[in-house]
Amino acid sequence: MKLSQVRDLLDAVVLSGESHLEEEVHSGFGCDLMSDVLCFAREDAILLTGLVNKQVLNTADMANMNSIIFVRDKMPSQEMIDMARERNLLVMSTKYILFECCGILYSNGLKGAHLR
Repeated sequence: MKLSQVRDLLDAVVLSGESHLEEEVHSGFGCDLMSDVLCFAREDAILLTGLVNKQVLNTADMANMNSIIFVRDKMPSQEMIDMARERNLLVMSTKYILFECCGILYSNGLKGAHLR
């Protein structure tokens, strides 16, 4: 699934990393515990989270994930958006809750990120 399709399915707003929208993604990982992201998420997964702080960007960067979707209309600060641009991360925001995002993406063919 292309990241542009993820954007469309979740009616998401792109905040940074527009150049990634034509890339393929094969799995997703929904989580607010960044330690779990580091332990269990795959590199090619989209990170879906309601946690909005710099640690999310740091964690995604360390885990080699280049796509983050903030749920529940959460909006990162301008400082976070600038940081995401510097790190070439795709960051989006959607109105849907985490559970709905995961369900929408799964029902459209995106698999969960299996444990490493």
